[in-house]
Amino acid sequence: MKPAHILFAILATRSFQSHAIDIEAGKKKAEACIPCHGANGNSAVPTFPVLAGQSARYIYLQLKDFKEGARKNPMMTPMAANLSKEDMQDVAAYFADQQPLRIKFNADPERVKLGFAKSQEVLCTMCHLGGMKGQNEIPKLAGQHYDYIFKQLTDFKARNRTNDAGNMAAVSQTLSDDDIINISHYIANIN
Repeated sequence: MKPAHILFAILATRSFQSHAIDIEAGKKKAEACIPCHGANGNSAVPTFPVLAGQSARYIYLQLKDFKEGARKNPMMTPMAANLSKEDMQDVAAYFADQQPLRIKFNADPERVKLGFAKSQEVLCTMCHLGGMKGQNEIPKLAGQHYDYIFKQLTDFKARNRTNDAGNMAAVSQTLSDDDIINISHYIANIN
């Protein structure tokens, strides 16, 4: 590896972790998140995402996007407004360290089958990986609620959510309303 590449790799790591991440501090800072995202990030409300076990990098970037206005939500934008970079890193590390619980969703087997086929066709696993386990700034979808997945796909398609460099907007434009329902059934069925 060339010295310039090594330096870039070190700087990229430092841009996320500019201080000693403190999971215990993150737990304290995350107390305001519990009413919506549940204890330990295991949301019981299907419209709110499960944060437990999500990558710290993804959570941090979403908080940053809410704070900076790149991602808009009337509840999350004010919650993120006063968070420092260190706060966001600590909260992200805390939720990433938590164990996700199995969600309860009664998926329609036929819709799961159709959703799986469509997810293969549009190459979901190219970014989200097999089992929808996610990677780095690509979210883990396995273990998410149907309602949350459905809303995100719908928002990407309508271009109400645009904080992903256009990747999901491009994919979602190819999806019919039924495809979105089917993919949501499929993903909500994976734990």
